[in-house]
Amino acid sequence: MVVVKEEKAEELLQLFLKIGLDERTAKNTIANNKVTSNLTAVINEAAVTDGCDRRIGNLLYTVATKYPANALVHRPTLLQYVVSSKIKTPAQLEAAFLFFASVGAENFKVDEFEEACGVGVEVSVEDIEQTVNEVFEENQNSILELCYRTNVGDLFAHVRKRLPWADPKIVKQLIDAKLYELLGERTAVDNEKPAKKKEKKEKPAKVEDKPAMAEASAQPSEEELNPYLIFPQPVDNIQVHTEIPFSNGTVLRCCNSKEMLDKHLKSTGGKVFTRFPPEPNGYLHIGHAKAMFVDFGLAKERGGCCYLRFDDTNPEAEKKEYIDHIEEIVTWMGWEPFKITYTSDYFQNLYDLAVELIRRGHAYVDHQTPEEIKEYREKKMNSPWRDRPIAESLKLFEDMRRGLIEEGKATLRMKQDMQSDNFNMYDLIAYRIKFTPHPHAGDKWCIYPSYDYAHCVVDSIENITHSLCTLEFETRRASYYWLLHSLGLYQPYVWEYSRLNVSNTVMSKRKLNFLVTKKYVDGWDDPRLMTLAGLRRRGVTSTSINAFVRGIGITRSDCSLIRLDRLEYHIREELNKTAPRTLVVLNPLKVVITNLESGSTMYLDAKRWPDAQADDASAFYKVPFSNVVYIERSDFRMKDSKDYYGLAPGKSVLLRYAFPIKCTEAILADDNETVLEIRAEYDPSKKSKPKGVLHWVAEPSTGVDPLKVEVRLFDKLFISENPSELDDWLSDLNPKSKEVIHGAFAEPALRNSVVGDKFQFERLGYFTVDKDSNPERLVFNRTVTLKDSYSKGGKQDPSRWKVHAETVMGQPV
Repeated sequence: MVVVKEEKAEELLQLFLKIGLDERTAKNTIANNKVTSNLTAVINEAAVTDGCDRRIGNLLYTVATKYPANALVHRPTLLQYVVSSKIKTPAQLEAAFLFFASVGAENFKVDEFEEACGVGVEVSVEDIEQTVNEVFEENQNSILELCYRTNVGDLFAHVRKRLPWADPKIVKQLIDAKLYELLGERTAVDNEKPAKKKEKKEKPAKVEDKPAMAEASAQPSEEELNPYLIFPQPVDNIQVHTEIPFSNGTVLRCCNSKEMLDKHLKSTGGKVFTRFPPEPNGYLHIGHAKAMFVDFGLAKERGGCCYLRFDDTNPEAEKKEYIDHIEEIVTWMGWEPFKITYTSDYFQNLYDLAVELIRRGHAYVDHQTPEEIKEYREKKMNSPWRDRPIAESLKLFEDMRRGLIEEGKATLRMKQDMQSDNFNMYDLIAYRIKFTPHPHAGDKWCIYPSYDYAHCVVDSIENITHSLCTLEFETRRASYYWLLHSLGLYQPYVWEYSRLNVSNTVMSKRKLNFLVTKKYVDGWDDPRLMTLAGLRRRGVTSTSINAFVRGIGITRSDCSLIRLDRLEYHIREELNKTAPRTLVVLNPLKVVITNLESGSTMYLDAKRWPDAQADDASAFYKVPFSNVVYIERSDFRMKDSKDYYGLAPGKSVLLRYAFPIKCTEAILADDNETVLEIRAEYDPSKKSKPKGVLHWVAEPSTGVDPLKVEVRLFDKLFISENPSELDDWLSDLNPKSKEVIHGAFAEPALRNSVVGDKFQFERLGYFTVDKDSNPERLVFNRTVTLKDSYSKGGKQDPSRWKVHAETVMGQPV
């Protein structure tokens, strides 16, 4: 054990904190010379001295403490796999240690290494779900006996043993969901601790089973289960937030004094105060759902308060439409603001503090044009007006406020550090002149504060304890704290997290606005957009969005692109439980049943839910069955094959909830290819047991068409996973992102559906009633398909029919 010099210890502490270690672990590491040396070397080899995502940092710490000494020559290679997230779980890392320990310093084959560590292996949610179901089936008796006292870690280990590279968060979510499905709500008994058995103490055996250790280490941490644990308590907000190095060699260490913190805590009662600060210049998208989860979620988890604050500093871009939308969508997402405020509520406070900033010598009125400001910043040159007398700047700023200076002829700039390495310290603009009435403040002001000036000051005025924002604002942290320090104001705790980037879409408000205004899409609520209004119109629920966001976690990894199918998984999980089943045929093909009397109609029971009980009348609805029914055109082909479970000449299928039918004839058009009509016979005894099961809709009475509806099928808006990276991103728009079907047939019970109602169209997907519906025409939007019905090669999977067949009448057919 050695004592590190104070200056060096502080430097190491900051380095270790940058990679995401908590302060206690970092200080304990510094006290151990060997681990400190190893970890410092690992950080340098991984080239992350400027910091990295906490998950990556934890893996680097494990490398520093557990890497086999006989293979140090290969450590840089492993670190590249970690930093690039090709190795991203403790289980993969432990497998890498085992591999390198066995090869030592000798050369190795990359393909063997990657296979041993599961590099590139993607375990699907369906695979995890199937494995969880198998583990629960095998342990069902024990789980039912122990209820919520079941050791979840054991269940987790069983799944991980079979799927070592599965995402531990999804494993945990599915285990929790399965427990709830099996056991229902927790009771008081479930929370009681079991009595401890007295056993003879034995020395623990030496652990040799490294794979078992890997499984244990891969179990979700407390922070994965409660993502808000990473944030400090308000009482701890006396530590140094950040250090700002100046070009003259001095360093500003930003922190609250004890007196300032005590005053703040007295005002807040020690509660957490956060804010969700959207700009009212567009509609909110799914990235804002993550911001809401972080801001409102932290306040709720800690019993605190969260403001909904409209950052309305640019009157030219703001509309009441956007303000009304944001208030509505925040409520729809399940969040309740402590107060709704506007930055414009504080315009007088902000002006008074700007005057004080000038008086303290920290701001000046500048007359450079935008082009000149840009040029001077590029050259790191001071403005010619930077050192003008304080009294002169005070007078000019007052003239700006009174409208005596033309728009564009003057700005108020903060006097920061034009020679800094951080371009966000290049004398940022605090106020601009704009002769534009404000939608909330009216025409009282003709000067408006910038985001860089107003944001941090209002945070302090509202006593925000945790100012949380996305990583692109990290470079503004220095300016944030510089301003509050210069004004002697309370300083909130600032923490940046990664943006939510979803595949096959764009999230930039500028690009979204372009798509809407240029009519590439049908408005801000177009169901193809990742706006929250678009997702809601598509039938996505707020609870599934929040579950998706929670599953991603609050990380600082800013290079990850979340695949759209991960969101779709959460959507299906909810709709599978809440959307009743019904029958709709999109592209109808007429089938005439020749051995059923024309004009006769029988009414059959169809299930709203797959587990409907026979004695529960509400779980069933009546569907008419007559001698004319309609099936999907794609469910018939002229040539049969072994892997095909649809209808073909001479072949039988089961009509779901009805009878088996056998094709006796196909009526073709003059081209001898187009099928106009099918003739078939039905088996009223149901003795035949065909494998294929089809959905259908019948004529409710002779010569009367079934209920005709419009169905809109939506697909990914962009072809590429990351269209934002493309120079010509508009050329990547998917021409097949929307398909409108005008002549779909539906069973009669849907006639009374209202906007927002959600259904599972059997074998087709989940759908919702669109706002374009009217009494004469129902319109349905497809929310999401059912689980993928196609194999990787694009060929139709025969289980598409077979799976349904296995659930009919509770037995194989």
